[in-house]
Amino acid sequence: MGIYLFKSSIFNAIDNIEPSWRGELEITDAIQELLNTKQKVDSHIVKGWWKDTGKPEDVLDANHLILDVLQSHCGGQVEEGAKISGRVSIGKGTVIKKGSHIKGPVIIGEDCVIDTYIGPYTSIGDNTRIIGGEIESSIVVGDTLIECNERIVESLIGNHSQIRSMDNLLPHGRRFVIGENSMVRL
Repeated sequence: MGIYLFKSSIFNAIDNIEPSWRGELEITDAIQELLNTKQKVDSHIVKGWWKDTGKPEDVLDANHLILDVLQSHCGGQVEEGAKISGRVSIGKGTVIKKGSHIKGPVIIGEDCVIDTYIGPYTSIGDNTRIIGGEIESSIVVGDTLIECNERIVESLIGNHSQIRSMDNLLPHGRRFVIGENSMVRL
């Protein structure tokens, strides 16, 4: 296993390789293409502990590890009547609305609007609006709208996604792994 860091030239290499016998584009083939086109490829031995994040559960585990060392910070606005407990980092321009409860460790990016319960081990990217429902132990990449009466747990939610309620049913636990530009109606 390895950890890979690439410059944008990797995309040209990927465009020039064919899928393997498994029908997948292989990272090792892309690296070989970089070498074939005389691009700089370097390696380093990583000492100590690291985590492979090949599955959604692994990404959520890595999020837990990162949030375990989070320092509290407030660059946004917490309205009177909102409750913040534990280690919570709130980005610039973010508004935590009255009645919300944020229970850390939680990190919330810039220019977000939060009007709900955000539970431990949740990371929320910039420009996200979460209105109603609950979310816990999840990653919301950013530029996302979540407006529902559902409980979202252990989920990965990609850029430009929308999750909206279709009716006023009682909340149920939901788990999502959705990519960019997705829309879910519950």
